[in-house]
Amino acid sequence: MSAPADLSAYGHDPLWLIVAKALVIFVFLLLTTLVAIYAERKVMARMQMRVGPNRVGPRGMLQSLADGVKLALKEGITPAGVDKPIYMLAPIIAVVPAFMAFAVVPFGPEVSIFGTWSPLQLTDLPVGVLYILAVTSIGVYGIVLAGWSSGSTYPLLGALRSTAQVISYEVAMGLSFAAVFLYAGTMSTSGIVSAQEGTWYVFLLLPSFLIYVTAMVGETNRAPFDLPEAEGELVGGFHTEYSSLKFAMFMLAEYVNMVTVSALATTLFLGGWHAPFPLNLWDGANSGWWPVLWFIGKVWFFLFVFIWLRSTLPRLRYDQFMNLGWKILIPGALVWVMTIATVRAFRNAGYNTWLVLLCVGVVLGIALLILVANVFRSRRREVGSGPEKPLESRPFDPMAGGFPVPPMPGHTAPSEDSHA
Repeated sequence: MSAPADLSAYGHDPLWLIVAKALVIFVFLLLTTLVAIYAERKVMARMQMRVGPNRVGPRGMLQSLADGVKLALKEGITPAGVDKPIYMLAPIIAVVPAFMAFAVVPFGPEVSIFGTWSPLQLTDLPVGVLYILAVTSIGVYGIVLAGWSSGSTYPLLGALRSTAQVISYEVAMGLSFAAVFLYAGTMSTSGIVSAQEGTWYVFLLLPSFLIYVTAMVGETNRAPFDLPEAEGELVGGFHTEYSSLKFAMFMLAEYVNMVTVSALATTLFLGGWHAPFPLNLWDGANSGWWPVLWFIGKVWFFLFVFIWLRSTLPRLRYDQFMNLGWKILIPGALVWVMTIATVRAFRNAGYNTWLVLLCVGVVLGIALLILVANVFRSRRREVGSGPEKPLESRPFDPMAGGFPVPPMPGHTAPSEDSHA
């Protein structure tokens, strides 16, 4: 078993350093949001053969700032039928947990800050990852309350979708964390980063990484999983009735959550602030302030993936989205967690690791073959049922659905004699 994470370096910072760290994290998240919005517009324009913002500032680089100022200065319209206290509180509930979650994310090792040695992390807990999971779960209350307090049908539908979405995908996300906890032997973020000093968990726990990446896109309501704010179905989703600064706070919460889940993916699977190969061959790569650069680079890699997905994939139907979460991600995560638990148990009992991995691989291979065989059997059964009949040969009943409908192209309405 791994030794417990050493948290003795935390909790001893002077007050001025705590305030400075909190302020730096706040400014970092705000600036990253501004840059991410600009980068998203430019990357999407490039992928879709457009220009993107190019008027405000050099190459349009001040467009995000101009939009923020515009939203802050616009008139805030409050509809007459809203529950005003909850309506005003919902954006705050959505945005505050997004910032709070970054308190336990490690940016780098212990460094000297104006003569005081301190880790580049606001604080850490023995259950730091569970703290992030709990705090980000509170953010959905802001979305639910925004939809409910608006007093309108479409925002309420968007809020209900978001509730189902978070419940579904947080289960898979939590199970992907469990495999990391089992392998690292700790739940603290700094301890997990230290455990990846040799090999990153993206290689050792690849299924957990793939499940987490899928779940984090669903968790942040981003395309192709942006069902709570599907413009074609729900006008704007849960924030339809919001304008001005309150609308901007929802957008800020979305982008800060993107940075948070990207930082968490970096911490759990990409070695945190450790330098990638071949930079890690340099002795000073993981000391001083250099690790902050590696950490930010990895976070931006995931932000680019978010933008890439939005630019290329269409939105899923809601039933497809729920099937992916409940029928694929959660069962797959459960099987993988049990596999990792079995490997760890045999390793702790002194058995040869490679022999255990071979046995587990054979069992998983047999299970995969059975699953593939079932899929092909069901498809063969569908093919064996024969091709679908053309519309002209189908009997048409205008009252089949309980209310009269007109015939489809190729259908002919039945004659009066056939009804008789």
